[in-house]
Amino acid sequence: MDEIDRTLIGLLLEDATQSYAALGKAVGLSSGAAHERVRKLRERGVIRRTTIEVDQDALGRTVTAYVLVDGATWMGETAGPLAAIPAVEEAHVIAGPASLLVKVRTSSTKELQDVLRQIFEVDGVTGTQTIVVLETFFERTLK
Repeated sequence: MDEIDRTLIGLLLEDATQSYAALGKAVGLSSGAAHERVRKLRERGVIRRTTIEVDQDALGRTVTAYVLVDGATWMGETAGPLAAIPAVEEAHVIAGPASLLVKVRTSSTKELQDVLRQIFEVDGVTGTQTIVVLETFFERTLK
């Protein structure tokens, strides 16, 4: 991956709806050459999908929490059950004070409590510690 590929990725992160002509112009390539570069980035798995960024507050998901999940055993097999909980946005196996780190977005603390109950029902979960976000300075995808 060279600097042109990195620039194309940065441009697509800013606005994934840009035309190949606009992308090509920004990096000094023809639209066909830009299209081919993006196609190869997709083919190699560098670009996994094209999506939109949603304002979670506008959707009513005003409560963000990080949940440290303790487990009785290795928790690496819990991805499926956690992914089945719609309010779970991310889940990571971690090294540190817990087995997993889970990011949750809900519309209220009552809904958060319901999600915590669902997490606690996942096989192997022995405890949770929840950190509620008061304010988010920024969120971004690194280029």
